Amino acid sequence: MNLKIGEAWKKMIDRIEGWVDQLIINLPNIIIAIMVFIMAIILSKYISKLTLKLLGKSKLQPSMRQVISRLVSVFVILLGLFLILGILDLSKTLNTILTGAGVAGLAVGLALQGALANTYSGIVLSYIKHLKFGDWIQTNNYSGEIVDIDLRSVTIKEIDNNLVYIPNKLVLENPIKNFSSTAQSRVILECGVGYSSDLEFVRELVIKTIVENFEAVETTNEVIFLYTGFGDSSINFQTRFWINSTSGLEVLKAKTNAIIAIKKAFDANDINIPFPIRTLDFPKPIEITAE
Repeated sequence: MNLKIGEAWKKMIDRIEGWVDQLIINLPNIIIAIMVFIMAIILSKYISKLTLKLLGKSKLQPSMRQVISRLVSVFVILLGLFLILGILDLSKTLNTILTGAGVAGLAVGLALQGALANTYSGIVLSYIKHLKFGDWIQTNNYSGEIVDIDLRSVTIKEIDNNLVYIPNKLVLENPIKNFSSTAQSRVILECGVGYSSDLEFVRELVIKTIVENFEAVETTNEVIFLYTGFGDSSINFQTRFWINSTSGLEVLKAKTNAIIAIKKAFDANDINIPFPIRTLDFPKPIEITAE
């Protein structure tokens, strides 16, 4: 029993001495590897800042610039780790890591198809010239101001100040209506007047009211007034004019102000905006008999 314990103890001492000898032999390589690792971290920070500075001249969204600079930083650190494995003569370990990374990458790629599609779509959206922060867009039955574009989703702020996160893939694959592609937005207002109204006077009054209440409308020629048809209780019309804003909220405010101004003008000139009326026509007089 004592002999076996002595042999085990001797083997353990021999193993420890071998490790110490190996450590002493590889000490220069270990010091070099540590220095390479420190240099890789410092270099990754410098290259990340440089990448961010270079991307500042591009048309990428700020969030995408941050993501790309971080990916570059991670790539530099990984490159440093591979160099360290080579310095420490761990080529077999390196081959094992690369093989495992390939298999793991295939498995992750299959499992994260949706996430990868959103990532690719986010990169593509960042390069679209007419889609940027602050634009008012409509897509996938949502409309609002773009407040962020990252590798997962496009974030828009709706009129009610709620945030909607739309996956990049859906935004890229579906139509996008950008209200901010021009410096102005068109306000479209529909209304109706009674059949007894002077239609020419109504047209002149509405156009004059719009010109007087909106600075962006300088002349009467900039207001479009069209009668659209005979309704059940009114003759319907539509008026269109431009305002100096691309915000959907400002369009609604302008429409509200136009409704108020037109209603005041109609009231001042005894022009009736009729509500639906139903007339009942009886072919014969109704006889009421007392019992």
